[in-house]
Amino acid sequence: MLRVLMILVPLALSIYAFIDCITTQEKDVRHIPKPLWAILILLFPLVGSISWLIVGRDRASASGRIGGAPGRRSGSGWVAPDDNPEFLKSLGDEQKKDRDSGESGDTDRDRDEDKTDDPKD
Repeated sequence: MLRVLMILVPLALSIYAFIDCITTQEKDVRHIPKPLWAILILLFPLVGSISWLIVGRDRASASGRIGGAPGRRSGSGWVAPDDNPEFLKSLGDEQKKDRDSGESGDTDRDRDEDKTDDPKD
């Protein structure tokens, strides 16, 4: 079992670091260009992966990504719908529009009352 772990852990670390390197934006890469980091990770899996994770990427700017720490960078990143003022405003506009259009036609309550007054029952 220990032999398997000695192979799988560095392999998983290398795969993670390589995918992380490939998906990182160019502006977040530090010290050397992104293609050189990818080559280092592939040629020297253990050392390259660990060095990428420690010094290769600017982790502070990564917080603006989806899933990053909320509130660190204002004006960027994903915002939950219940915290997004634009989304909440659109819901209010949609409800107002539904209310205005519902006054001129049948409402759900009127349709339900029509069903109960049906003489066929």
